[in-house]
Amino acid sequence: MQVLVISPERTVFQGEAESLVAPAFDGEVGILPKHAPFMTLLGRGTLSIRESGSVRKFGVQGGFLQVVSNTVRIVAEHIQGESDAG
Repeated sequence: MQVLVISPERTVFQGEAESLVAPAFDGEVGILPKHAPFMTLLGRGTLSIRESGSVRKFGVQGGFLQVVSNTVRIVAEHIQGESDAG
């Protein structure tokens, strides 16, 4: 699935992912390829994006997550760095 992560300043991540876990306003949500259309507000926590063999992690707060046509768009009010937890 395609994943696009956007902050107010720039595109933080764009690429293919095997799965992701995001902090929704009411708990964590997991997204796999071919997920049904979905939209939620983001809370505060860690966004984990699993690529081929590695996991990218970002601290996010506020914004929203949208899934449409095997594409996940995450627009966050605040995004902190990235760490690679291979």
